[in-house]
Amino acid sequence: MAIIKAPPKQPKSVTIQARVEESVKTQLDQYAKFIDSTPSYVITEALKVLFKRDDEFKSWLGQHANERNSEQNQGEALTKTA
Repeated sequence: MAIIKAPPKQPKSVTIQARVEESVKTQLDQYAKFIDSTPSYVITEALKVLFKRDDEFKSWLGQHANERNSEQNQGEALTKTA
């Protein structure tokens, strides 16, 4: 057994682009500074909270699970053939 444990694996990250109101961007930057983090971290964690707490979205997601799995499989097939 290793004396020093390996760091936890970071989940795969992707880049997204979004337009927000200037005041939202300002508050995002301020909040990131407040928690000594990055705007990307704040966005990721805020979205996780949103997805976890929105029961109507979770229900909708469950109803569309087959579509999501189909899209993922198509994406994997395209990646493998590229």
